[in-house]
Amino acid sequence: MAATIKNKIRNIRELKNYTQEYMAERLGVTQAGYSKIEKGKTSLSYEKLVDIGKILDVTVEDIISFEYDKYFSNFNNNNNSKITGNNNGSILINADNSSVLKELYEDKIQLLEKLLNRTENELQRYKIKFGEI
Repeated sequence: MAATIKNKIRNIRELKNYTQEYMAERLGVTQAGYSKIEKGKTSLSYEKLVDIGKILDVTVEDIISFEYDKYFSNFNNNNNSKITGNNNGSILINADNSSVLKELYEDKIQLLEKLLNRTENELQRYKIKFGEI
């Protein structure tokens, strides 16, 4: 059974280790709004698909032609990769590849720092407005 575009987007997002929050922020929508895209509850324009592709660093054609099973089949057969798949399809990262780990999580760290700063600023505004408890 062929995967739908929404499932392909979700699969690619998860392979990139991006959260829905990350995608939503980059697209300028709420997490709930982005979730509706992946659930197929909102129509997806070509322009929005292009924007999603840019965030995921793939083309619209890559999204349309993406096949999860083939990706992992090829991925598991590639023994020269820094990141290798084992026989159950999970991904293993060797301990000596800390730079690969850093690269995978760098954008997440930046997003979390940005969210933490926003939360701290909001807390300060509440303290000024309502006083400290």
